[in-house]
Amino acid sequence: MDSAKQDRVKNEVGFIAALDQSGGSTPKALKLYGIEADAYPNQEVMLDLVHEMRTRIITSPSFDGARILGAILFEDTMNRDIEGTPTGDYLWDVKGIVPFLKIDKGLAEESHGAQVMKPIPDLNNLLKSAVSKGMFGTKMRSLIKEPGEGLHAVVAQQFAIAQQILQFGLVPIVEPEVDIHSPRKAETEKQLKAALHSELDHLGEDQSVILKLTLPEVANLYHELVEHPRVLRVLALSGGYSRAEAT
Repeated sequence: MDSAKQDRVKNEVGFIAALDQSGGSTPKALKLYGIEADAYPNQEVMLDLVHEMRTRIITSPSFDGARILGAILFEDTMNRDIEGTPTGDYLWDVKGIVPFLKIDKGLAEESHGAQVMKPIPDLNNLLKSAVSKGMFGTKMRSLIKEPGEGLHAVVAQQFAIAQQILQFGLVPIVEPEVDIHSPRKAETEKQLKAALHSELDHLGEDQSVILKLTLPEVANLYHELVEHPRVLRVLALSGGYSRAEAT
């Protein structure tokens, strides 16, 4: 683990930039950027265009370490260069921004009120690549809609894969998102807190994770997790809320 990156993630402030749209979600991102689907004939050209978009974002003077703490990258972005420098190295060496890699391949079908992640093929080789490309950690997302068996399946899967990631010296961002429209959101979050705490208690003394958690219904609900010795940082997941609600 890179101690300078670890210190920045643990102690400094800033946003985590999500630059991790996959092939499936890239057309929507490009459309929001003003590029319609008929502007690219195939996926190769589409990925070239989205990398141009990300390059413009990353090289902007406003996109700097004073505002941005970390950036989550799609694998294709990690494997490309920014101004002749590998993306991860550019983010850290030029911008002072900690790079992370999105590793999940999307969500499985809903079961018992939750969606675990689809299988991640060839994960070990992907993690080796992440290390070689200067990534500090990874990000993986699941979705929970109600308390119960599905919630526990999500947490168990997240930490099982986290253990695999930790073996490579990377820090996993564990993201068990709670659906903000769930009619049982507060109850779900209470159960999630207990499940996360139990898994954290089983991590080794030399292991740390980052938690990315949906803004809870009860203020300071996750304070105990913030203070847990195995938690490097808790990130606030504001997705789905308006800016006014999130702040």
